[in-house]
This record gives sequence, structure tokens and C-alpha cells, in this order.
Amino acid sequence: MILTGFNAIHKSLNAKMVHFAGFEMPIQYPKGIIHEHKIVREKVGVFDVSHMGEFEVKGKDALAFVQKSTVNDASKLNPGCIQYSAMCYLDGGIVDDLLVYCINSEYYYLVVNGANVDKDFAWLESNKE
Repeated sequence: MILTGFNAIHKSLNAKMVHFAGFEMPIQYPKGIIHEHKIVREKVGVFDVSHMGEFEVKGKDALAFVQKSTVNDASKLNPGCIQYSAMCYLDGGIVDDLLVYCINSEYYYLVVNGANVDKDFAWLESNKE
């Protein structure tokens, strides 16, 4: 099991911890979800993405591959911008949701759900053809 950089903080706040995608992650804090929601809306919240899956798409055909692999128009992304999107099967079913980061016109960074890394990788590999 992998511990994220925030693990000790979560534990010091008495978070309920569970195993997720090989990591120990918080799912709930003692004061409840409504309190957590209010704190995030009124002050600040941090989402620990250490457990997320990451794929790099590089090269002259990077944008074309991202366009083929996701449902939103990644050509609208400027370098340094991020787009929430999804990968879909040919029948329209969702493979996974993801974030598409545009590093530059030949480099995209895809961030997927940590529990779906193997499934997402297999789907992206099959989509290369």
C-alpha cells in the first residue's frame, strides 16, 4: 500500500481511511460531508491526486490521438489549460472520465481514475490503430 504526501494530515484529522487503487485514501471526516462541503465552498479544499493514473501523449499526431480518444474538442485547449472529458467505447458507453492537459501542440497529459489505469491503458492502446 502506498501512502500519499497528505496521509499523515488525513490521519491527524481522524479521516476514515480506505484502500483505493493501491493507496490509502480518506473517504470521510468526523464532522461529515456537509461540513466538508461548506469548508471547501467558504474557504479552501485540496484534492490529493497522488493516486490518479497518468498518461503522456507526445509527438506530431498527439492532438489527433487525443481527439480520437476523448469526447471534447481538445483543439480548443491552449498550452497550460485543462479540459474535463471522457473516453467512450464505440457504442457510447463510458470507459472513464479524465482530465486532458495541454502542455503544447505536441504534448498532452491525460489524468484518469487510479482504479481504472489498466482498463484505460488497454483502451488507449487499442485506439492507436
